[in-house]
Amino acid sequence: MKVILARSAGFCYGVRRAVELAEETAFSGKPCVMLGSIIHNRNVVDRLAEKGLFAVERPEQVPDGSRVIIRSHGESRAVHDSLRERGVEILDATCPNVTRIHQIVQGAEERGRTPVIVGAPDHPEVLAIAGWCKGPVVVSGEKDLENWLFQRPERTNLPLTFVSQTTSTKKIWEGCVKKAKKECTNAEFFDTICGATSKRQEEARQLAGKCGLMVVVGDRHSSNTKRLAEICAETCSHVLLIERAEDLDLSQIPPADMVGITAGASTPAWIIKEVYDKMSDEIMEIEKSFAELLEESIKTLNNGDKVTGTVVAITPTEVQVELGIKYPGYIALSELSDDPTAKVEDLVKVGDEIETIVMQVSDRDCLVKLSKRRLDINKGWEEIEAARESEAVVEGFVTEDNKGGVVVAVKGVRVFVPASQTGLPRETPMSELLKQKVRLVITEVNRARRRVVGSISKVTRAERAAAAEKVWAEIEDGKRYTGTVKSLTSYGAFVDIGGVDGMVHISELSWSRIKHPSEVVKVGDTVEVYVISADKEKKKISLGMKDHSQDPWTVFTSTYQVGDTANVRIVKLMTFGAFAEVVPGVDGLIHISQLADHRVEKPGDVVAEGDKVDVKITDVDMENKKISLSIRALLEPAYEEEAEEAPDAETQE
Repeated sequence: MKVILARSAGFCYGVRRAVELAEETAFSGKPCVMLGSIIHNRNVVDRLAEKGLFAVERPEQVPDGSRVIIRSHGESRAVHDSLRERGVEILDATCPNVTRIHQIVQGAEERGRTPVIVGAPDHPEVLAIAGWCKGPVVVSGEKDLENWLFQRPERTNLPLTFVSQTTSTKKIWEGCVKKAKKECTNAEFFDTICGATSKRQEEARQLAGKCGLMVVVGDRHSSNTKRLAEICAETCSHVLLIERAEDLDLSQIPPADMVGITAGASTPAWIIKEVYDKMSDEIMEIEKSFAELLEESIKTLNNGDKVTGTVVAITPTEVQVELGIKYPGYIALSELSDDPTAKVEDLVKVGDEIETIVMQVSDRDCLVKLSKRRLDINKGWEEIEAARESEAVVEGFVTEDNKGGVVVAVKGVRVFVPASQTGLPRETPMSELLKQKVRLVITEVNRARRRVVGSISKVTRAERAAAAEKVWAEIEDGKRYTGTVKSLTSYGAFVDIGGVDGMVHISELSWSRIKHPSEVVKVGDTVEVYVISADKEKKKISLGMKDHSQDPWTVFTSTYQVGDTANVRIVKLMTFGAFAEVVPGVDGLIHISQLADHRVEKPGDVVAEGDKVDVKITDVDMENKKISLSIRALLEPAYEEEAEEAPDAETQE
């Protein structure tokens, strides 16, 4: 007979954290009590009581002046508030995964949503979660959810936020999700089943499928232990759930080639060892001694070691990792990635396996500081050296700037780019590149001195040259491009059409009369242009921006006729009058005699360039495309009538 012990059997990260806090507190000598059982295992609770750390059932039973440990299942917001009001010092051992659920349901209600908690209604964890919102709904499974929705059909339209008890099974959760997606119109889902729980359950399922007997060790009142037994029973015909070694009657064990042992998250290693030792006295073939497995769980780590763990919680400041040893691992967000724009949720998720490097093992703080970024840096050096040999283009983020240049983080390695190689104009501050993603080539690597030099401009020049070659090969008169305004002069604007600059003359920028290109465009603008002419030998391109699909004179004649009133802009003053723009590209003349209803010495006495004025169109010369305008005609409406009647009077005389 062969015995196989599940690798993830026993304490999970949250439980270990809670028990270690309780043990440290018990030895501190300061008055302290536990609010409820620290975990669901009476053997652990009894051991803590022997050390002087007792449990009380209600907040009001916490003695004044004492400290109180909040159990790993958590407590409601009201309990926290009442303890703080009394001045009681709280030592919060709530599992980080459970704390995250508190935040989710609290935030959901603040957004006007109804939290739906999938779990055992009377479980301490579920009761605590419900205590962080005012109107939660608790359902034990798919059938329970269906009944709740059936009672009041309008509930299917409610904005619902689903979360799960951390020790629930994927089967229960997925059944509820399936039902909700089918029936509800406004539901969101947060799979909050603990990653360690999922891993333990999956290992138990696979192990049970190979064994003729499964032994599940844990407190009979522990939810996750009972779940393990249920999962094992799905694929194994003989499942024993025991709390201690004395519960194991070896004479009752049915014959089996393989025996599997797993344990709930609240089961300490010493209880598992008792069971394992009792079985090993009778069983000859052992796949791996428990002593070896236990040694692995308390093995010593050294700075620089590579370790692989499972992400069990993500907080605003760090990622918590289960390493399978006595201490939990923590990755500060600054040690997760060298990409300043990366979001934590895009990099890791609860349940992910992650490879890191040990930065520090703190026996005093009972934790291991980890870094993924530094592990990536070590791998990055190899990639950087390979990129130097192959002259490959790499990408990175600019993290620092100074007078001499900028520093780019590439694969976690600092690459210095001299100012002359940034591609920026001489007067431009280096800070313009900060936090920008850039492409560069590695020009120098000295790993011994940890010095790497790169060039951004070498890449941009090569890319621009390739783009320019493509433009010149395909350019033709009339072809349209989307370009970027690179610079302005008094006579026009230079536009980059993809590696090549072309010039838009000021007369081609707009149908309107302008004095400077800046009236129409500015540096950096994206513009649509077309090729007027291209000289491939002299490498000169003339571009246009004006829309020639409509002739301005045609626009004018289709809009106005003699006798109409128009609002025009004064564009130029002459001694004999003022020119005004009627429509873009078409000007008319207001003769000096038509500028006012009185004698005008010079046009500047009445109007100025840029003024908007109302005029009457008095004449249109279609052949020469000339327009006569009058302000006076609008000021003296009777003027023209008198002028028309005067000849008749002479005739009568």
